[in-house]
Formats: sequence, C-alpha cells, structure tokens
Amino acid sequence: MTQSVVILGGGTAGWMTASYLRAAFADSIDVTVVESRRIGTIGVGEATFSTVRHFFDYLGLSEADWMPECNGTYKLAVRLENWRAPGDCFYHPFERMRVVDGVPLTDWWQRVGPTSRFDRDCFLIPWLCDAKASPRHRDGRLFEQDFAEGPDRPLYRTTLAEQNTQFPYAYHFDASLLADFLTRYAVKRGVRQIIDDVVDVRLDAHGGIDHLLTQENGELRADLYVDCSGFRSRLLGQALEEPFLSFQDSLPNDRAVALRVPVDTAREGIRPCTTATAQDAGWIWTIPLYDRIGTGYVYASEYCEPAQAERALRDFVGPRAEGLEANHIRMRIGRSSRAWVNNCVGVGLSAGFVEPLQSTGIFLIQHAIEQLVRYFPGTDRDPVLRDGYNLSTARAIEGVREFLILHYRGAARADNDYWRDAKRRPLPDDMALRLEQWQRKLPDNDSTYPYYHAFEPYSYVCMVLGLGGIPLRHPPALDLFDPGRARHELERVRQQARTLLDTLPSQVEYLSGMR
Repeated sequence: MTQSVVILGGGTAGWMTASYLRAAFADSIDVTVVESRRIGTIGVGEATFSTVRHFFDYLGLSEADWMPECNGTYKLAVRLENWRAPGDCFYHPFERMRVVDGVPLTDWWQRVGPTSRFDRDCFLIPWLCDAKASPRHRDGRLFEQDFAEGPDRPLYRTTLAEQNTQFPYAYHFDASLLADFLTRYAVKRGVRQIIDDVVDVRLDAHGGIDHLLTQENGELRADLYVDCSGFRSRLLGQALEEPFLSFQDSLPNDRAVALRVPVDTAREGIRPCTTATAQDAGWIWTIPLYDRIGTGYVYASEYCEPAQAERALRDFVGPRAEGLEANHIRMRIGRSSRAWVNNCVGVGLSAGFVEPLQSTGIFLIQHAIEQLVRYFPGTDRDPVLRDGYNLSTARAIEGVREFLILHYRGAARADNDYWRDAKRRPLPDDMALRLEQWQRKLPDNDSTYPYYHAFEPYSYVCMVLGLGGIPLRHPPALDLFDPGRARHELERVRQQARTLLDTLPSQVEYLSGMR
C-alpha cells in the first residue's frame, strides 16, 4: 500500500523535504506540498555548512545543474570580524586539523606559532579566502588532495553519516531561487503541488491530524504530515500544541533586518566565505552571491530597536544601501519539545531554530530530512521510531546551541552591556566544565559536545583561539617534545598556500566558466 505525505509550506524546508523524500522512496510514497500565495518565506537562509553537498549528491545533481540557476557561490569558511577587538579577524575554515607527532598543529602553534594568526599558520583556506580564490582548479579538480573524487568514492546517494573527512567547502545561494529550482525538480518527479490556504486543521480521536481543510481544495488527508510552515509552526505548535523550549536565556538575539545589495562581482571579486561582523547588539552577516550580496543584522531586541538596527546595517553597507527595501524578521530561538508528535513531523523553523551564526539552518533541515527517511514510519505509527527521531534531532540542535554560545562567552569583546551580559548568561549542562578544560588543553573529542551536530573538535579549537576571551596555555607535555617537525609543518602550510594561490583561478573566473 502506497503511503502518503502532505507537506504544509513550501520554501526551502518544504521543497528540500519533498525532493529528498521523492529521491529516497520514488513511487513508494505519494508526496503533496500545499503552500499559500499569501504567506511569504523568510528567504534569507543563503549560507550553508559543508555537509549540504550530500543533499545535492543524493538528488543526483551536479554543481553545474543548480548553482548557476540559484546564483550559487562557494563558501570555504566563516570569517569573524571584531569579536576579539575592532579590526581583528580570524577564519573558521572547512579544513580538518593537521597532526604532527600525534599532536594537533594548533596545539603546537600555541608553543611555536610564527605569527599571531593561528588560522593562516595552521590552515590553507584562510589564504584562499583572502585571495578570493576558487576551491577548484580550472579543470575541476579540488585544491584539497586528501579528498579523492572518483569511481571508488561516489558522490551520489551519500548521507551525512558518510562524511568521514571534512569536505573543504559549502555554498552560498539565493534561497528563493533554490526553492523554485527544487519545486521544478520535485514536480517533474511526481510531487503534487497545491497552491491554497489551509483554513483549519482537524484532529482525530487519538490526538493526531485527521486532515487539513483548505479553502479551494477541500480536505487533504495523509498518513504523515510534515510541518514546514516556518516560525508559525501551524501544525506542530498551533494544532498539536507541542511545548516550545526557548533558548532566549542563553542566546538573546531574536530579531534580524536584511538587505539585498547589488554588486559588480566581476570587478570586486567574490570572497569565498561568509563574514560575521560583531556589532553593538549582535552581528552582521555578509554573504556574497554571484550577482549580489546578502547582508543582515542579527540582534537582540532587549538591547536594540528595529529602527536603530536598520540604521546600523545601512551605515555598515554604505551608499549602496540607499533606496534598498529592508526585510525585518522576528526569530523564534529554541526548539519544540518534540519534533515528531503523533503523525506530524516538524522540519525547519517549525521545529526549531538557533540564530544563523555559523549557517546551521539548512544543515538542521537536511539532518531532519535524513533522519525522517531513516525513521520513516510504517502504518502502525511505531512510537519507538518517533522517539529515536526526536532524540537525534534534539541532540543536533542542542549541540549547535552550545557551539554558538561559545562565540559569545568566548569573545574578548566586552565594551557594552550586551557583550558583558553575554559572559554571565546561563550555560547548558556540562559546558562550564568544558570551558574550564579548554583553558588547559584545546578542545578534542573527549572535551566537546558528545552527540552529532556537524561540528568537529577543530571547529571549537578555531573559536577558542580566535575569539580571545578564554585564557589559554599550551599543554605542558609539549615542552618535552622536539618542536622541529611542527615548525617544518607550519612552514609547509605557507609554502602550499603560496603554490595554490599561483595556480587556482579566482572564484569569479571559475563560476563564470561553469555558466
């Protein structure tokens, strides 16, 4: 018997879900997306994490298939500016740590680092970002030779579980254009699209969803309902009244204002990273697309009014902001107590959201979809499957929460109440102990959040070293080692970087060729 799924809401979450379910199960399930013309999408989730490549691979899409249509660009890192002090910056690259004599290179750097920039001393990617270089050579080869592409390592039908090495880049794209692209992809493969308004949600005798009542198409019934209705959480939060667990006490940023800024990328180039620039009451993102820059101020309404935030963003952008329409967004920071309740699963903002620092919004959608496929229910609605799904997705978002808290707790910046209060906000369980451990030894597998949330220990290392607000010392054991091989490896990073900069095309050049 063919099972049926109704997805409420289109946008990135809805069409990612529809496309993936269809790719996974083909004709074994019927998938319907119902979306309203009247309700817009958030549409500013334009930066991703490196794991997103598995989503496109699973759908059988090459970069040339979708990047030009979505104004996509490469993202090799996050560049953090002014978190330590005005004018300071460092990179969090998609590049796994080198190891010398069993010790991470960053640990060696604490003892023998040749400069004050751990990122450029220990990683290649910061050099590429500063040079606005492409991560691929003109013939398509990746600059990172440790990641082999070929028939023995297929790029298709892979999942998050198969990423056993750090892929060196993610993407930026226009979220609205991606949703349009995936709509065409999914409909072509049999997904039914209904443009209509849901006027009521009717429950059954067991407290599950019996059907959705639409204005023009009447009743829509399914075995499983997926709530992709955004912050409204029309099914999970409103109809099923699932409690929401707020993260506001530890992550107070609850508003954003965004602009779409035209730019001449051919003249200015495209830096292959997202930039997060600390501000008086939050931070500003800068996301370079092929034809424009997406930028926005994420801030805490407790410390900043919307008009004040918009002025700060326009001042940051400069003359190019004149006449541009600002999009003001209220964010609900936290998660539903359970993402899967009875016969309804929340995916995306309806189930939870942690502010867009480090670009985890798309990752959490992708993770939720993959887990839905893994735990997809039979007709008996086995509660064990629901419990497994809820545990996995809750752990992922809680891990992201902890990683983002580190940015504020670890930042040296403390020049106003917003930044001083960030150091006093409550911490999740065990995080205080972890912070104490990191002062004596940089984060590793034994001292970071233990459940899957996409961030590896080296990501924590980059934050601890770059933010500057946590007192550090190198492990005493390193004083007993000969640092010769470590010095050689640090010099090797610089040599490899210079060679790459001599041979890699610019990102503009490579993407223009793709088009």
